[in-house]
Amino acid sequence: MSTLIVLFKLHPDADVTAYEAWAQTTDLPVVRNLPSVGRFDLYKSVGLFGSGEAAPYDYVELIEINDLQLFGSDVATDTMGKVAEEFRRFADNPVFILTDRLS
Repeated sequence: MSTLIVLFKLHPDADVTAYEAWAQTTDLPVVRNLPSVGRFDLYKSVGLFGSGEAAPYDYVELIEINDLQLFGSDVATDTMGKVAEEFRRFADNPVFILTDRLS
């Protein structure tokens, strides 16, 4: 099983409330419904542990992928294309890290 970790800040002009509403009503349900996805969770950064500093990213997404080849097909659909386009309107230069669990 692979996990896709997505780290991102919102664009400076993005509305936090609008993003979070869109994530709850569109992004999370659509991606969670993909046959290749086992789990999809969204986290809001609140700071760096042990310091008063802000986190380098506003949000973290963890997408557990059951079948990487199927995931490629799933994200190539028109529906996911629309979701990705909407995501890019909110997310400023997101980082997508594909990982495999060691244990």
